[in-house]
Amino acid sequence: MHEPIIFEATEAKAEYLESINMLLPQLSQSAQPMTIEALNTIITSPDTNLLLLQQEGKIVGMCTLAVYYAPTGSKAWIEDVVIDNSMRGKKLGRLLIEHAVASARRYSPCTLMLTSRPARVAANALYQSVGFEQKTTNVYKLKV
Repeated sequence: MHEPIIFEATEAKAEYLESINMLLPQLSQSAQPMTIEALNTIITSPDTNLLLLQQEGKIVGMCTLAVYYAPTGSKAWIEDVVIDNSMRGKKLGRLLIEHAVASARRYSPCTLMLTSRPARVAANALYQSVGFEQKTTNVYKLKV
């Protein structure tokens, strides 16, 4: 088995879109399939980094690193972390998160955050083992 490759998508390729659309339902039951236009918007945004994890020539994981600037300092969020169900338990999630953390260091100093549902026990344990600390806060959402 070859070492996994993690890279930032820099162009909206059909093969990336196909893999992302295979991963999205594993991330969220309410996720809608992406279009090539939406993928291009993500990739061309200067504040968004779409990281893809490739194993044996196939994209089997992804996450997004998004950065923004606020009066209280630089912030970065890791979003949409998912590893294909068939590849879980192989420490690929750890590699992907560690890569995202290393990528966030380009924006240092910044606060790097992520959220995870409590039911995702393994994911929460992973984030804590990498050094993330649980923050006492409420997260709210409003669809506009």
